[in-house]
Amino acid sequence: MDLVTIRHLRQLPFIFGTVVALGLAGCTDSSPSPDPASDGAEASSEEASTSDVQPALAVDTLPEVARGTGEQCPYLDTQFVANTNGQRVLDQGVDTRFDPPACVFWSYGDKPQVLVSVRHNENEAIARQVVDWAAPVDVTEPAEQPAGFQGGRGSLGASGIEGYSVYAVAKGTTSVVVFSDQEQTIKPESIAESVISNLGL
Repeated sequence: MDLVTIRHLRQLPFIFGTVVALGLAGCTDSSPSPDPASDGAEASSEEASTSDVQPALAVDTLPEVARGTGEQCPYLDTQFVANTNGQRVLDQGVDTRFDPPACVFWSYGDKPQVLVSVRHNENEAIARQVVDWAAPVDVTEPAEQPAGFQGGRGSLGASGIEGYSVYAVAKGTTSVVVFSDQEQTIKPESIAESVISNLGL
């Protein structure tokens, strides 16, 4: 056997090993394995998106707040409400079903002294329905303040809630409703105008 042949034979194990290694590498699944953590995060995100979707509130929905929460209204100053409605504010709370949250204020009595709600409705017709429910056309007077808003104002016994005066107005798809336990409609009107100004409506 000549020297060249011997050298070729010595190289066979190396060549054979290389071929086997390449063959095994070609058989390996190169696709990335699923990440359980990633799948869980996506599922949680989908669930959160679904839970964030809130059903539309009925036209006659009132703010519902449990007394004793002490949550401050994000767009009304407490002392302003007290001064305007003529009663101390001893408690307040918010109803986050509304966006922005509806605000409820109490004084000494069991019933709220002021209820405020702002709604960005699906369309102008619904905004009008909210106003007409809160300030029925047949028992209230027209309200046209601030400029661009229209609705109604009514004293005790002439609103959507017995025992409350009301100032309710709408502009486009936005409606603002303020109920007060005081007779004079200037009180809910002043609060409504402050809400509209503070929120830039």
